[in-house]
Amino acid sequence: MKRVALLSVFMLMPLAAQADALEQAAVQKSQEAMKEFGMTLKATLQAAMQAGGPMNAIPVCHTEAPKIAQQMSEKYGVDIHRTSLKPRATPPVEWEMAVLEGFARQKADGKPVGELVWKEVAQVDDKPTLRMMKAIGADAVCLSCHGAAVNPDVLAKIQMLYPNDKAVGFAEGDIRGAFSVSVPLAAVQ
Repeated sequence: MKRVALLSVFMLMPLAAQADALEQAAVQKSQEAMKEFGMTLKATLQAAMQAGGPMNAIPVCHTEAPKIAQQMSEKYGVDIHRTSLKPRATPPVEWEMAVLEGFARQKADGKPVGELVWKEVAQVDDKPTLRMMKAIGADAVCLSCHGAAVNPDVLAKIQMLYPNDKAVGFAEGDIRGAFSVSVPLAAVQ
């Protein structure tokens, strides 16, 4: 009997090691996708702001950000998007809401926004899936469209595109939202 139990433990070890390797690969893929998404979106927004200010940047968030997210999803084999407790376009699902609320508590306790990262492996559609989030801080440039004193013309254009917008009233250093990534471990190669 001891032999069977010992053999079972040895047989499971490679599976556990394999699961750890898949999770680490999924984490790396997710981090790369979030980093590239953030850099690409920021560069696109900065170019639009330089070319024509906030009125020129609004269409970038409205039309280009979803395209960039789709490109990153396809490139890295993940599902990536942005969400927030005060969303403009993509409200959080239940688990994302809990993570965002946790980020808010951690920030209130003094943790820097740039260090707010969360991950778990959960069963999604009966598949072990990495779910990962990284907070996005509100930079000074963000406040042109997301601050407490948004230009009335800018605000009117935002409200036209996003009638249920809640993504205003931020101050520099606030948590603007988070990148959210999901990837089934079986899809990681």
